[in-house]
Amino acid sequence: MLDINIIREQPDLVRQAMQARQMEAAPVDAVLALDEQRRALIQEVEALKAERNAVSKEIGRMKDPTERQAKIDLMRAVGDRIAELDNSLRQVDADLEAATAVIPNLPDPRTPCGKDDSENVVLSTHGEIPQYNFEPKPHWDLGPALGIIDFEQGVKITGSRFYVLSGAGARLQRALIAYMLDLHTRQGYTEKYPPFMVRGQTLFGAGQLPKFQDNLYKDHEEDLWMVPTAEVPLTGLHMDEILEEADLPRRYTAYTPCFRREKMSAGRDVRGIKRGHQFDKVEMYVFCKPEESETYLQKMRADAEETARLLGFPYRVKQLCTGDIGFGSAITYDIEVWAAGCQEWLEVSSVSNVTDFQARRANIKYRPEEGGRARYVHTLNGSGLGMPRTLIAVLENNQQADGSIVVPEVLRPWMGGIDVIRS
Repeated sequence: MLDINIIREQPDLVRQAMQARQMEAAPVDAVLALDEQRRALIQEVEALKAERNAVSKEIGRMKDPTERQAKIDLMRAVGDRIAELDNSLRQVDADLEAATAVIPNLPDPRTPCGKDDSENVVLSTHGEIPQYNFEPKPHWDLGPALGIIDFEQGVKITGSRFYVLSGAGARLQRALIAYMLDLHTRQGYTEKYPPFMVRGQTLFGAGQLPKFQDNLYKDHEEDLWMVPTAEVPLTGLHMDEILEEADLPRRYTAYTPCFRREKMSAGRDVRGIKRGHQFDKVEMYVFCKPEESETYLQKMRADAEETARLLGFPYRVKQLCTGDIGFGSAITYDIEVWAAGCQEWLEVSSVSNVTDFQARRANIKYRPEEGGRARYVHTLNGSGLGMPRTLIAVLENNQQADGSIVVPEVLRPWMGGIDVIRS
């Protein structure tokens, strides 16, 4: 959530930022109107309370019972008006929070201006695109032929965009998750195993509600929501807390399944496992001091790149433009890996600096060692890496002419002696 002072004092800056994100700037006007209404109500309430306090002292000194009763009756009316204004103020506060909650974070000045993902900027490319002396197959052919991906079973038990991994395929998925968690632990992150369901307030703090409500799965009886990413429960770990400066940074990693009601275009990515309503992901997350967030952004980006590089992937780094960065992000780098069968770059990680946007929503601060008022932390998040696209790249890039899959060396400790997946 943006600092109300920024919206109040620099409304044109916020409008321009929303327009750069290809969003309507009307919410800014709504926030300004509600903020003005709120300040007027506060001013009137404070004036009436001051009057009531002064008259109450005067009543205590009055001798004439008739005059005294008249003052009491007058103050009773003032009290009723104060109660009425307090109710109005509570409603305006709620309306102001709701209006402010739909305004996104301000893009970092380094974020390129662009209308959509077609205007993202490729910063660097690493590794060689693999060459084959045969026609490489996409995973939707490789997986069923090896008996490790079953699309029909997924559709039978759940519906479209679901699948079942079997045997070495299921083990390979598990190996990827274990590899990433172990690697991130060595990179300096503390592993967490959070709940896969959270309260609505946790989603609000992470910036998922109210904007993405239609993309989330919710229990129909209780305030419990399936997580769309481990970023959400990791944000919630320190909601409404004041951390000590000496305890920063807090660096976490976590695995969760992720559940999202993908709004998929008809005919887009209909084959394979690239897009679905359920997927696995390992997340990296950082709470830090504002002046250190750029350092940890670059560290997290390097950690995500190392994760891809050790898997032997050709990969490239993109910087997202204003029309494509996430709602809470100020600056985002994507890591894309090459998939030889699909013949395309697949995004497997987004690394973002969210600045104090989530911290304001979730009320997460730290106490400076030199004293003074508590300050909001900065939060950063990054996938390290997301499935199933990482799995797709492993299958397609390591395929052999006979349809078998060579298991990357870094995954073999979790494969129970399986070096090559065969039918």
